[in-house]
Amino acid sequence: MISLSASSFLNKPGSTHFSLRQPRTRISSPPAFFRVFSALGSNRDPNGSVLIETTASSSSSLETSAAADIVPKSTVSGGVQDVYGEDAATEDMPITPWSLSVASGYTLLRDPHHNKGLAFSHRERDAHYLRGLLPPTVISQDLQVKKMMHTLRQYQVPLQRYMAMMDLQETNERLFYKLLIDHVEELLPVVYTPTVGEACQKYGSIFLRPQGLFISLKEKGKILEVLRNWPEKNIQVIVVTDGERILGLGDLGCQGMGIPVGKLSLYTALGGVRPSACLPVTIDVGTNNEKLLNDEFYIGLRQRRATGEEYSELMHEFMTAVKQNYGEKVVIQFEDFANHNAFDLLAKYGTTHLVFNDDIQGTASVVLAGLIAALRFVGGSLSSHRFLFLGAGEAGTGIAELIALEISKKSQIPLEEARKNIWLVDSKGLIVSSRKESIQHFKKPWAHDHEPIKELVDAVKAIKPTVLIGTSGVGKTFTQDVVETMAELNEKPIILSLSNPTSQSECTAEEAYTWSQGRAIFASGSPFAPVEYEGKTFVPGQANNAYIFPGFGLGLIMSGTIRVHDDMLLAASEALAEQLMEEHYEKGMIFPPFRNIRKISARIAAKVAAKAYELGLATRLPQPKELEQCAESSMYSPSYRSYR
Repeated sequence: MISLSASSFLNKPGSTHFSLRQPRTRISSPPAFFRVFSALGSNRDPNGSVLIETTASSSSSLETSAAADIVPKSTVSGGVQDVYGEDAATEDMPITPWSLSVASGYTLLRDPHHNKGLAFSHRERDAHYLRGLLPPTVISQDLQVKKMMHTLRQYQVPLQRYMAMMDLQETNERLFYKLLIDHVEELLPVVYTPTVGEACQKYGSIFLRPQGLFISLKEKGKILEVLRNWPEKNIQVIVVTDGERILGLGDLGCQGMGIPVGKLSLYTALGGVRPSACLPVTIDVGTNNEKLLNDEFYIGLRQRRATGEEYSELMHEFMTAVKQNYGEKVVIQFEDFANHNAFDLLAKYGTTHLVFNDDIQGTASVVLAGLIAALRFVGGSLSSHRFLFLGAGEAGTGIAELIALEISKKSQIPLEEARKNIWLVDSKGLIVSSRKESIQHFKKPWAHDHEPIKELVDAVKAIKPTVLIGTSGVGKTFTQDVVETMAELNEKPIILSLSNPTSQSECTAEEAYTWSQGRAIFASGSPFAPVEYEGKTFVPGQANNAYIFPGFGLGLIMSGTIRVHDDMLLAASEALAEQLMEEHYEKGMIFPPFRNIRKISARIAAKVAAKAYELGLATRLPQPKELEQCAESSMYSPSYRSYR
């Protein structure tokens, strides 16, 4: 029963109620300030008039009443009518949280999907009841972008810029993406690595409004219902984490939500996927981080991490519910799961769902692209080089496997043969065949015949690699001895320091160039500024997954792909490497600048889609003739729309 009296939801005797089961009666000519609609959405007609269910006895009187006459004149302090019955109830009495929205511009200004701020035209202000709710000036979206950049540059602390950007995303979505697209090189480190790492660490303290879905053990058995609570129904990309291995920062539990939110912002800004089609998800099974468990501001479950069968059952329910609710062609991107879960989930669901692990596959694809580009400097083919990794987790083994696949494909040799020039070092030293029985299954393909070696510098001297790749998550591990040894062995040593955030990088750009006398071909996971060495400026590359996953995801979506295949990753790598121009090589770059990222993403999407059609995994038929043009035309535009 709904009542518009002061005693709306208290069921007091004598109050006027309108049954939802009786015939509907239109209230004629309600004043603009009282055009309302039910939060259920079932009582509003297309013209925006109010439809209220009435009893037969009250029907005739309501037909000739103005809206203001229906509500008794009881008021609370300040003369405001107690529409919701809150003031008539005691604090310990329950009330029903119905939401009534006034069909005026006030709610429009608070809708991030449609708000334009001062960019509403005078005609729009008249049509949408915005007069008086905004200052009289009208400015363009470009001027809004200029103003926001001026404001952001006043902040000295990166986390303050991050919070300002997240606040903008929650108040004016199109302006947020316009800002990010137009200033991607400056703002990418703000909305994603390295700043997002600090944001996740402090997420409980800076948390204001929920973004995405939080699915915890408390929702076990009800995950499908939870997914249906999300307001958008046509989801195309889900980024999900359980927060156990956030960047190089370890277990951050529920506070890892900053990663899915950040990744999906890039899906839209860089890959052109509509914001409404993106869903960030955090699976909260607890945390083993004692600091968080004792933090009064922590927002997640205060318990140790669930493991084993309990964990597997929750993840399986989630994966099943996603497929049931959104269909087979929704992209599910795994982010920052611990090694043991990451490989198991990818293996388990890779044949039944459209899944993609960015830490394993995305990182591998972008690094392979950098290595292909680096061949321009060092010559030869990938098969003629020797690779040494520091770090044998998701990223390290994922990169190693994709390199081996590319070598196998190009050289027409068996995959096992291609692996022989790739060596990995973990926390216990060089992975060799004598350790095969004690190492995890995903490390076993890299256990070659060699005597055990504990220290990295000794492994460099013994293996004599031409390429050194760091994925350890431990900073300062590429010491001066290590880099100088690489420089002694190679005229142009390729050194990739990939761990994030910046504090966990194996070495800095300045260290790599200085210790190698300016001869290193260097790239990192987090951004570093250009380096001056002996009168020459070196521009370090950033092996950022953002080069790959937005375009890769767009390619899957536009082709209606149902499964991810390794050949698609190889196609994405080759497409990225092709984007380097002569001017980039002259600066020592092995990755193109981010300012052209949307064009790059379109090219990658086209190559991925083409490979999907070739493999028979695409369902959107017939295949478009111009895939790159199709990708560009399907990209989301953040420009403001005109309202009737």
